[in-house]
Amino acid sequence: MAANPKAPCTTVSLPGSKIPFHKVSVLGSESVTLGYNLTSHIASQIVQLAPSSTYIIGTDTNIAPLHLKPLQTGLEAALLAIGSTARVLTHIIPPGESVKTREVKAQIEDFMLASKCTRDSCVIALGGGVIGDLFGFVAATFMRGVPVIQIPTTLLAMVDSSIGGKTAIDTPHGKNLIGAFHQPRHIFMDLEYLRTLPHREYVNGMAEVIKTAAIWDEEDFSLLENHAEEILGLSSKSEADLNIDLLLKVVLGSIRVKAHVVTVDEKETGLRGLLNYGHTVGHAIEAILTPELLHGECVAMGMVREAEIARHLGYVNDVVIGRIVRCLQAYGLPVSAEDKKVLQLAPGKHCSVDQMMDIMRVDKKNQGNKKRVVMLAGIGKTHEPKASFIPDDVIIKVLSPAVEVDGGLPADAETRHVRLNVPGSKSLSNRALVLAALGKGECRLEGLLHSDDVQVMLDSLQKLVGIKYTWEDNGNTLVVEGGAGKLQVPNSEIYLGNAGTAARFLTTVCCLIRSNEGKTTTVTGNARMKQRPIGPLVDALRSNGCDLAYLEGQGCLPLRVEPTGLKGGLVQLSASISSQYVSSILLSAPYAETPVTLELVGDAVVSRPYIDMTIAMMKSFGITVTVDPTNENKYHIPKGVYSNPSTYLVEADASSSTYPLAFAAITGTKVTVTNIGSNSLQGDAEFAVKVLRPMGCIVEQTATQTTVQGPKRLKPLPSIDMETMTDAFLTASVLAAVATNGESGPEGNLTKIHGISNQRVKECNRIAAMVEQLAKFGVHASELPDGIQISGVNEDPKTALKSPEGGVFCYDDHRVAMSFSILACSRGAGQKSIILEKKCVEKTWPAWWDALENILGMRLAGKDLHHDGSSSAGYKKDGNAAKPAASSA
Repeated sequence: MAANPKAPCTTVSLPGSKIPFHKVSVLGSESVTLGYNLTSHIASQIVQLAPSSTYIIGTDTNIAPLHLKPLQTGLEAALLAIGSTARVLTHIIPPGESVKTREVKAQIEDFMLASKCTRDSCVIALGGGVIGDLFGFVAATFMRGVPVIQIPTTLLAMVDSSIGGKTAIDTPHGKNLIGAFHQPRHIFMDLEYLRTLPHREYVNGMAEVIKTAAIWDEEDFSLLENHAEEILGLSSKSEADLNIDLLLKVVLGSIRVKAHVVTVDEKETGLRGLLNYGHTVGHAIEAILTPELLHGECVAMGMVREAEIARHLGYVNDVVIGRIVRCLQAYGLPVSAEDKKVLQLAPGKHCSVDQMMDIMRVDKKNQGNKKRVVMLAGIGKTHEPKASFIPDDVIIKVLSPAVEVDGGLPADAETRHVRLNVPGSKSLSNRALVLAALGKGECRLEGLLHSDDVQVMLDSLQKLVGIKYTWEDNGNTLVVEGGAGKLQVPNSEIYLGNAGTAARFLTTVCCLIRSNEGKTTTVTGNARMKQRPIGPLVDALRSNGCDLAYLEGQGCLPLRVEPTGLKGGLVQLSASISSQYVSSILLSAPYAETPVTLELVGDAVVSRPYIDMTIAMMKSFGITVTVDPTNENKYHIPKGVYSNPSTYLVEADASSSTYPLAFAAITGTKVTVTNIGSNSLQGDAEFAVKVLRPMGCIVEQTATQTTVQGPKRLKPLPSIDMETMTDAFLTASVLAAVATNGESGPEGNLTKIHGISNQRVKECNRIAAMVEQLAKFGVHASELPDGIQISGVNEDPKTALKSPEGGVFCYDDHRVAMSFSILACSRGAGQKSIILEKKCVEKTWPAWWDALENILGMRLAGKDLHHDGSSSAGYKKDGNAAKPAASSA
C-alpha cells in the first residue's frame, strides 16, 4: 500500500552552521521553518516576512527569563540593520491553561490599544500552546486581524497547536470553545528551545508525535519504537551527545503530516479530524485530572482506549494495541488511569464512566449528539479518512472497569459451530523473546502473544540488551536483532508490574551483566508482585557468586542486582514452588563464565512439562541441554551463544484455549480451536482429552486443532491429577461447579483436583480464590493439601446458581476472570453476572471480552465502579483478596 502523503519539504543550509534547517509548506506557502540554534535567523526572517510598525512579543513568566531577551535583542538588531524605526514591545503573562480566558485576552488587547498599536502591527507568540492559542486569538480579532508569528517553545506546540491556525480561549463549559481560524504568517521551530523544557513537558509533547505516527506513517512509528532513549536525550543529554539529525527527523515527520492535513482540510470538515485520535476520550480524562495531569499524558491514555474501541469493532488486533502501549510506555507516558504515574500525580481522583460520557457530550468535535472517535485500522492507517461515529454503548463497554455477562445463549447456539484462534502462548512468547535477545543474528518471531506480560518483557530486554526490533506482516511478525549476550546496566529500574514470568527470567538475566561502572540494576513490580516468592531462585544465584539484595521484604521483589556475572559450575535449586526458577537459570546458563550443572533438590519438581519446553526451545536456538543419565533432576548446560533461527513460530496458548473449549462444554455447544492440537509443547493442550472427555464431552483432536461438543450436562471427576496442566485447574473448577451424577448429598457430585499446590503462589492464591468466588454462586468448594474439591449443583444451573453478590472479584488474576466468565454463561437468559477488574485478562488474552461477545455470541455490558468499589449495578468489590501464600524461602 502506498504511503500516506506528507507536506512538501525543502532543506536549506544555514551559513556558519553544520546543521541545515527545513522549510515545510502549509496551504501552499513555505510557512514552517524547523532547525536547531536558529535565534539570529528567526529575527532577520521576521523582519523580512512581516514588515510592521510594531512587533508585540507575547510570552509568559516561565519563558521570558530563558528566551525573551535573545529574541528581542535580535529583532531590534535586525530592524536597525535595515534602518527601520519599528517598535518592539513585550507583554508577559502568567503561565498555564488558567490564563486562556476572555479576561486575559481583553487585558492583552487593552495593552495593545494603550500602546497605540495599529493594523500594521505584528503579534509574535513566544511560548507553548497556551501562548500560541491566546496571542493567536488576539491577533485574529485585533482590528479585525493582524499578522501573527508563532515561535513554539514546547514540543507539544511545535508538532500540534502552532500549525493549522487554530486559536482559542477556554470557558467554564470546556476547552477551546471560543476561537477562530487564523493562519500564522510563519512558524519558527528551534529545537534548541526544547533544551530548557522540563523533561515531563518534553515527554508530554511526545504523545502528539506518537499519535501522528500511529494514524499516518508506520515507518515513523517504528523509528519512535526503536530510538526512545536517544529521542528522550534532548532534554537530558549534553549537546555533544545529542543525535540532532534523528531529533530533527522525528519532529519533521510529525509536522509534515500536520501541515499536509491542514492544507487539505483547513477548517476540519473531515481529514483534519484524524489529528484528534486519542483526544475524544483524552479530553474527557483531562477535564477530570487537570491540572495534575498534562494534555499529552491524557491523550496517551485516550489513544489506548480509542484503539481498544477499534479492536472491539474488529478494525484492529492485539498487535496494534500492544505496539501503541509499548511505545507510549517507552517514553514514560501513562496508558491507563490505573497507571502508577497517574495514581501518584492525582491521588483520590477517579475517572468515572458517567462523568467522562457527560464531558464527551459537549466536546466540540461531536456532530450534534454523535460521538466522533478516530478508529485505527493498523499502525499508520485509519478505518476512515475522518473520525467515525461510535455508539455510546460501545464506548461505555470499553471504558468500564467491570463487565456484565448475560447468561443467555445465541438463538442458533445448538446448531452453530464456532471456530476461532487463540492468542500466542505467554510461556513460549516470553522464552522466545529472551532467547532471541540473547542470541546472535536476526530472528523473526511469528505468532507472538501481544499482552501486558509480553510488553513488559520486550521493554525490559530493550533496556538490558539494547535490542532493535521491527514489525512485519501487519505486526504479526516481530523481527529481533539479538545482542549475542552483550548486556548493559539499564539507566532506569526494571519495572515488571505483576509479570511473574518476566520477574523470574530477568532476575537471572540481570546477573549475567558484568560492569565496573559502579551502577546496579533494580528489579521491581507492583504491590502484588512484591508478595510473590522469588527466594529459592535468589538463594541459588547467591550460592553461585551473584550479589543480589532484597530492598523491602525478604524473599520477594524489589531486588538490587550487582553486575558481577554468573560464575557457572554446580547450581543447586529448589523447584518445588515454581518451575520458572528452573527455566530462568536454564535460559541464562550458556552465558556463565563456565558450563553450568543445574541440580534440582528438595521436594518434588512442579510443572516439569514447562522445564521440558524450555529445553526444547533452547535446542531450537542452538544450545543442547543434556539430562544426567544417573539423575533426572540434574541438567548439564554448555557454555555458548544462542544462534537465532531465521524464523521461530510461537504456538498458541494452550491455557487460553481451555476457555472457549470450556464454553462449549458448559453450554452444550460446539467449538473448534484451530491452532492448538496434540503436537503442542504445552501440558495444558491435554485439557480437552484428559478433563473434558471424562466429563462427558465429545472431543476430536488432531495435531493442530481441537474440537469440543458439550453434553446436555457435565459429569463430575471423582479424582484428577492436573500437575501437568496446573493453570487449567481454574477452568476445570468452574465446570465442576455445574457437573452432576444426579445424586444428592455432599459426595454425590464431588470433583477432586490434585497436583496444583503451586497455584497458591501465582497472581494470587488461586485455590483460595476459587473457593471464595464459587461460594458467591452458591457452589460449595474447599481446599485440599495439594488441590481443591468442588461439589457440583444437582439442579439446573439456570436456577441453582446464584447471582454473585458483590460481583466476581478477580484478584487482578486473568485466569480467575476468564474462568468465571465461562461459569456466567451457564446461568441462562436474563441472569447477569458482574466480573470486576475486567482488564486483568490483558495479561494473556487482551481481546477475551471481544471474543466472548463477537465470536462466542454472549451479550456483554459495561459497568462502572464507584469510589467505594461498588459497581453501577450495585455490586461491590470483595475486600478479602486471596493473597499469594508466603514463600518457603
